Amino acid sequence: MNLSPDSSAWIIWPVVVPLLGAVVCFLYKKKPRLAGHFFAVVTCGTSTVLGWQVLSQGVGRHLLGGWSPPLGISLRADGPAALMVMMTAVTGLGITLYSGGYFQSRLAGDSQDHRFRAQEQSFWPLWLLLWAALNGLFLSGDIFNIYISLELVALSSVGLTVLSGKPPSLVAAMRYLLVSLLGSLTFLLGVGFFYKAHGTLELAVISKALAPTPPVIMALALVSVGLMLKTALFPFHFWLPPAHANALAPVSAILSALVIKGSWYLFYRFWQGGGLLAAVGIVPALLGSVAIIWGAFQAFSQQRLKMLVAYSTVAQIGYLFVAFPLLVDSAGQGRDALFYFAISHSCAKAAMFLAAGTFFLQLGHDRIRDLAGVRQLLPVSSFAFALGGVSLMGLPPSGGFIAKYLLVSKAISQDLWWLALIAVVGSGLTAVYVFRAVSSVLSPHLLEERPLLVVAASMQWSALALALLAIVLGIMAPLPLALLEVT
Repeated sequence: MNLSPDSSAWIIWPVVVPLLGAVVCFLYKKKPRLAGHFFAVVTCGTSTVLGWQVLSQGVGRHLLGGWSPPLGISLRADGPAALMVMMTAVTGLGITLYSGGYFQSRLAGDSQDHRFRAQEQSFWPLWLLLWAALNGLFLSGDIFNIYISLELVALSSVGLTVLSGKPPSLVAAMRYLLVSLLGSLTFLLGVGFFYKAHGTLELAVISKALAPTPPVIMALALVSVGLMLKTALFPFHFWLPPAHANALAPVSAILSALVIKGSWYLFYRFWQGGGLLAAVGIVPALLGSVAIIWGAFQAFSQQRLKMLVAYSTVAQIGYLFVAFPLLVDSAGQGRDALFYFAISHSCAKAAMFLAAGTFFLQLGHDRIRDLAGVRQLLPVSSFAFALGGVSLMGLPPSGGFIAKYLLVSKAISQDLWWLALIAVVGSGLTAVYVFRAVSSVLSPHLLEERPLLVVAASMQWSALALALLAIVLGIMAPLPLALLEVT
């Protein structure tokens, strides 16, 4: 069922509003924080309206300027796309509120006022441009415009990564840029093969007409490798931990909670409903299984809190791929598990990165062994970090629990016992490294270091709000799952 022409116009606003905000923040450099907050709230509102429209009226499609593809740009909003747009809106709003307090706190110390102010002036336009590109990626109906969105996501992400100006972040950003360009080139070659095979760039048409012909197999291979590079699926994960751990705190949250979801979502879109999935779906599942185990062991060995959370992302990415064999069955529970894990991970991981950034900002370090007593200075952030860990472990009643329950029960029903075992073992390993970090954060010992500065209240409460949402997602599961049914 298509939306009416008036209602379908809502599809463009989650892209237009943050793009306009990026332009305003770039031009109005005196108070970009105020403009950034305003456009973030408006984007969140338009994304919520779009989700409601899709849920109540069905799939919507909008042709920009009335031009049909391939000359025009088509936007398509179904349940999965609307859910990803809403996930980005809610998590993005929390990160925006945190970012305002983050730069306010850093500028209050003003030891390096000029550098911090320059960082803030660059952050807001890049962040809103990234937000617009992500929404454009989720809503684009043809794969060439998806390629353009991927490039905008990559370039703005690299720009955000280098904002700290430290040598490790510059090296990490350069590595990220090179890997991303390689992934983009591979993806673009795949687009060319798809056009040769099908004569169209419409993603919905391509994904339903996959056949084991040489051009299609080559196109899928190229597109899949390119997207796995951008998602940092094992063994293509080497660029992710340094980039995430050495970036500014809100940037780390953006990269981990949102950016990697874009390329993963495209991977799902290309493979959903394809007959080839039954034959080769085991490949992403095996890579995801290795990622879960490898990432967990690497996370446990880290001495810095942000590096622990970054390697945790490597492990959690594995869950986004390990359930792909479950998509062969059209019952939908495998898809539900994938998307519910994506949205719960977004909230939980953003909360943990934001809390870790608050610890670093107040103490001047994030050494795990020296965080004992930080809960006395930052009780709200400490609680937020612990709650985020609860969802990553998959403990009830969190969203992570719902996602892993759906995954395990579906795997058992299809006699994929090894997949269920990987999910359970991965949860146990997650509990080990999360407990190591949380036990240090919540330790009652007196803190030896004196706080460097007083952090803004919005930094603590925004992280807590996202962590609480990751828990509440386990209670409000019927609403997101109902949205996923609109296809």
